[in-house]
Order: sequence, then structure tokens, then C-alpha cells
Amino acid sequence: MHRPPKPFAYVENIYTPRQRYVLLVLSIVSLAGLMVVGLAQYLTAFLAAGILFVVFRPWWVALVHRRKWNHRLVTIGILLVTVVVLVVPFYALSSLLLERLVTFARHPERILDALHKVEAATGFTITEQLNVRQILLQGAAKVSSWVPTLASSALNFLVVVGLMLFTMYYLFMQETYFMLGLHRYLPFRNETLEELGESLRNNVNANVLGQVLVAMVQSVLTGLTLLIFGVPDPVFWGVVAFFMAFLPVLGTPLVWGPAALYQFSQGQNGQALGILLVGFIVIINVDNLLRIMLAKRMGDIHPLVTLVGLVLGVEMFGLIGLVIGPLLVSYFLVLMEVFRRENRRAMEEKTS
Repeated sequence: MHRPPKPFAYVENIYTPRQRYVLLVLSIVSLAGLMVVGLAQYLTAFLAAGILFVVFRPWWVALVHRRKWNHRLVTIGILLVTVVVLVVPFYALSSLLLERLVTFARHPERILDALHKVEAATGFTITEQLNVRQILLQGAAKVSSWVPTLASSALNFLVVVGLMLFTMYYLFMQETYFMLGLHRYLPFRNETLEELGESLRNNVNANVLGQVLVAMVQSVLTGLTLLIFGVPDPVFWGVVAFFMAFLPVLGTPLVWGPAALYQFSQGQNGQALGILLVGFIVIINVDNLLRIMLAKRMGDIHPLVTLVGLVLGVEMFGLIGLVIGPLLVSYFLVLMEVFRRENRRAMEEKTS
């Protein structure tokens, strides 16, 4: 049966095959760029989902591929662990901290009283040099103004968490197709993909699992220090220190520093000095030492890569940049090595 010719079948195309290939690549890159720009507000959710996929994939492989458990039940279990371990504590702690900030903002006289006690103990006059009461009142108004925005912030938080969990669900449920898609559509040889995957695992081990271990050690040390030197509610502030430990440079000094000032304002100069000594000598150095040791042992990552990556990642992506930053630097180094290897291979093929 003879089929009629398709419309425009014999119309001459003005592009050469090479030009069509280049334009196709440019079209793909442009569309990908538009999608990234459109999803930039929620990019953190997808990055977090990918990182957690790497973290939990060994569990998935052990339970689904080796023990033959139901993949849907394992996926739901992983999502529940994510919510219980990560989302609920972070949200609860944020709510408690905000509640305490609002309480202090509504009673600035407590802070003024503490400042007067510090002045009496040190002999330095602070309240005459600065209009502290006006600053505190402005701070109180600022903190109070945050409260109406909590609804929108909470909604955005729920959207990001929902996208993260939804993405994780499909990454695990369609794990085989996802891994095949990476090998099919990424423009790298299989050995390059293996190097990139190994770099990703190393960075996750060093900068997620390693950072969690560092934060736990600092949290315990901070809580014990506050308990020993008589600071009220040391367990709560120890938990706060766990989350503060993820912040570069600042970290746990945001907890034990004010605690030392509080003890100083109460006339407990020896206890305040003890907190400062333990903080500067033990807690800060434990952070630096453990971070470098774990980065080298858990991921075999050079400390300079970790340092540069942390600065780069936090500036670009916020808190999740603690992982993304070192990963970007590692991927750059891996791809440079791949470029060197491909050039050598091309030169050998040319000379042979």
C-alpha cells in the first residue's frame, strides 16, 4: 500500500548536520537552564533528596536487593526515619528558640539587668555609651515582627520538605530506572561515572555523616560543660549546640559564649571563666581536629578541598552547602583528571 508523502518532506533545511547537532545541544542546555531557574526557590529540596538518597541507599540495597523485602514498605520506612530524625527535631527546636526569643523581647529589662551586673563586675560602662534600652526595644519590635511571617515561613518549609520526600520516594521506587538514566544521559564514560559516584559517596560520608558525628560530640561536650558550671537548662542548650555546630565559624560559641556571659552577670566569675576555657581549649579544637580527621578517614578528602568547599557552598546554597560545596570542588578536580585522561587517550589514538 502506497503511503502519501508527508507534508514538507521535500523542503530544504538550511542547517548542516553539524549545525543541527550544535543547535540541539544548545536547546537542551537552554531548556535545562530555564527549568533550574524556575525551580531555584526549591532547589534545596531536590539537592537534599539526592543527598539523602546516597545516605540511605546502602540500607535500601541491603533490605531490598539482598533480603528481598518489599520495596514500597522499605521506601516508606526510610521516609518515616527522615521525618522523625531530621524534620521533627529541627522544627521543634526552631519553635522553642523562637518562643524564648519572643519572651526575652517582651521583657527587655532582664537583659538590662544582666548588663548592669556585667558592668558592676568588670567596671566597664556599656549602657552610657550605647542607648541599650532603645536598641533592646527596637530588637523587641523586630522579633515581634517575625511572628506574623511564621505562617508563610512554615508553609514554605512544608513545601520544601514535601518536595524532598516526594523526590526521595520516586528515587527509591524507581531506583533501577534512575541509575540507568544516569548512565544513559550523562555525557561521561562508565569509569568517569564511577569516579563521580565515588566522589559523591566520599563527600556525603565526610560532610554529612562526619558532620553529624562532630556535632554530636560538640553537643555532648557543651551540655556537660554547662551542667558542670551551673548554667540553667543545660540539656536544652546542649541540643541547641548540636544544631549550631553545623554553622561554619560561629558554631557552638553561640551557645557557650552567652552562657559564660550569663554566669559572669550572676557574679559567678570562676564558672564563667571555666566555660570560656573549656570552650576555647576543648570544644573548638575538638571541632577542628575531628572535622579534618573524619574528612580524611571517612571520605579520603583533602582538608583544603573541604575548607574551600565549605566557604563556597554555604555562600551559594546556605546550610546544605556544607555538603554541596565540597562536592562541587571534588567534581571539578575529578573532571579535570578526566579531561587530562581523555586528551592523553586522544593523542595516543592519533599517533598510533
